[in-house]
Amino acid sequence: MTTSIALIGCGVIAPAYANTLAEIGSVELVAVADALTDRAAALAEQCGIARHGHPDEILADPDIVAVINLTPPLAHVAVSRAALDAGKHVFSEKPLGVDLHEGRSLVDHAAGAGLRLGCAPDTFLGQGLQTCRAIIESGRIGEPVAANGFMLGSGPEAWHPAPDIFYRHGAGPMLDMGPYYLTALVQLLGPARSITGAARITHATRTIGSKPRRGEQIPVEVPTHVSSVIEFASGAIGTLVTSFDVQASRYRNLEIYGTEATLSVPDPNTFGGPVRIRGLRDSEWEEVPLRTTTLPQQRGIGASDMLWALHSGRTHRANADLALHVLELMTGAVQASDVGRRVDLTTTCAPSTLLPEDLAPGEFDD
Repeated sequence: MTTSIALIGCGVIAPAYANTLAEIGSVELVAVADALTDRAAALAEQCGIARHGHPDEILADPDIVAVINLTPPLAHVAVSRAALDAGKHVFSEKPLGVDLHEGRSLVDHAAGAGLRLGCAPDTFLGQGLQTCRAIIESGRIGEPVAANGFMLGSGPEAWHPAPDIFYRHGAGPMLDMGPYYLTALVQLLGPARSITGAARITHATRTIGSKPRRGEQIPVEVPTHVSSVIEFASGAIGTLVTSFDVQASRYRNLEIYGTEATLSVPDPNTFGGPVRIRGLRDSEWEEVPLRTTTLPQQRGIGASDMLWALHSGRTHRANADLALHVLELMTGAVQASDVGRRVDLTTTCAPSTLLPEDLAPGEFDD
């Protein structure tokens, strides 16, 4: 059975979703929409989609079962809620919302309506992070004790044509890039129980270095360097630093430290490897072969998994509970910095099940 879906928000990431959905036989992308209808028309032409228009037109169509929400972060909750009110299942780009209250309200709204709500990132369904999860579950690194994660850069204003959004409420390095790292950590170590953080705004303004607005000054509304310590329910302790204030670094990505070995985790903003492991008596790092998959290794497989799960009734993997827990971790780190103490979390979630390796092309496990 094919599920008819629409995409709302035709920005930079939209073609990746459209291409993935075209490879999954169980879904059909029948329409794209954007408040700037010329952008919708351009994406439709680029991807060979017959229908395009304004979001209100798409939401009024009873034949569209689900919506993928790729609008800017500050619009995520409003667009997702409108789609739910129209009776559509929703998969949103990250983050689920820009504060815990609106995120929780959206999750409750979807549950009350009996509709599915999912959220990116879905990179944890890629071969790299699935391989890491299987290694940990096998016991090869022993008991996970701790983790370190680093997302360090100088900010997107040097290359992005419209970098304002990254420095407004709802973004910054934590809410923009934190979802990839925190989702990976929760999938590998389980849910967290508390977080402590320290954050700062290093520069009150940023200078755009890219065309067409090179030299323009933009204000900074959010912390641009956030350091956090996470206590997981399992007892493991994680450290995550996200920053737009670092000019160069040798540190990157994630490491998981177990009682028997260390696991080097690939960039959680990607779907591949490499995955490496090293124990106390090993003379060098061992690169681990990645788990096999028939799924496209790009954004959109989480939305496809959600729509596949509609027919079996199982919980989809990139689900609302996971997204809400990650949102509370991100906002909790900044809150902890503001109040000067640890923040105990009020949400939790279960790590999603591993994808089987013997699936037919474009299929999931039901």
